[in-house]
Amino acid sequence: MDELIEAARAIQDSAHAPYSGYRVGAALETDSGDVFVGCNLENANYSNSLHAEEVAIADAVKNGHREFTRIAVSSSRRDGVTPCGMCRQTLAEFCDDDLRILCDRGDDVREYTLGELLPDAISEATLST
Repeated sequence: MDELIEAARAIQDSAHAPYSGYRVGAALETDSGDVFVGCNLENANYSNSLHAEEVAIADAVKNGHREFTRIAVSSSRRDGVTPCGMCRQTLAEFCDDDLRILCDRGDDVREYTLGELLPDAISEATLST
């Protein structure tokens, strides 16, 4: 199994998911090979919850990274979960369309590119036109 998927699986144990029971882990690889992980943190009102992908991105950015090559996402159900629309847009802030997104399906991994999951993302160029 890919070490990025393994890192996403491992961080799920740290998730705070008392309402849904749906634990998610994400592992984000920088262009220099460093890996930052994140897990979901639920809040009773749900809208204040943090997604695993955005926690991983925040940790990487906080540590000075702005370029990424891959992200792996895994849920406790191993259901092939993909980043939600909000997380896709956050990834698009830092990544090109060719960012590889690995989604854990248990026995195998489904791979997408960011461009496949979020075509025509809102970008700085979009805002200036």
